[in-house]
Amino acid sequence: MAHPQSPRIKIFVADDHEVVCLGLRALFDKTPDINLEDQASDGHELLKKINSRKCNLLLYEIGIPGPDGLDILKKIRAEKPELPVLIFSCLPEEQHGLRYIRAGAAGYLPKTFPANQLIEAIRTVSQGRKYISPSLAEKLANNLETDSEKPLHHSLSDREFQVFCMIASGKTVSEIARELSLSVPTISTYRTRILEKMKLKNNSQLTHYAATNGLIG
Repeated sequence: MAHPQSPRIKIFVADDHEVVCLGLRALFDKTPDINLEDQASDGHELLKKINSRKCNLLLYEIGIPGPDGLDILKKIRAEKPELPVLIFSCLPEEQHGLRYIRAGAAGYLPKTFPANQLIEAIRTVSQGRKYISPSLAEKLANNLETDSEKPLHHSLSDREFQVFCMIASGKTVSEIARELSLSVPTISTYRTRILEKMKLKNNSQLTHYAATNGLIG
């Protein structure tokens, strides 16, 4: 356990659920070496605030409204490479953890984990180390398996996976193009490529696959 005189870990929380933020504040208030410095409830607010705050760690719910979670993570890693990002999310670790760790996250922690494990992860990541849960460590090891043994969605690039999840969530090609600041033909090309890689025929099959594999809520 950290000594009470240790430098405080200043945390920026990005989460759109008030109950979660209140719970985190109460937890950190009882933890001598951790302080909740600031918070944001959507991706735009996060990107607007994060560069002006002197924080030691970003605790990030990747499902908040606004720009895609992977895009935000990559932007923050490019602009503030010294700031560790710990993902603390409702989205399942087994489906999203590897992709976010590869994109530069210092750790991925599902919200189902107990409070003491969150504190341990925060302290580990704030020291410049990675926090990998036993289950995610197993996934990383299993990732060495041959491509033919991997789920089909693992063959998608980050952008393809992003578009895949947005289509599966019911968004139209036009809506996706607007949100990602890309052209409609570009998104249509991504959709065609995704269907080919996934060996699927239409959006209905794509949505069914995503729901069956826990990729969407």
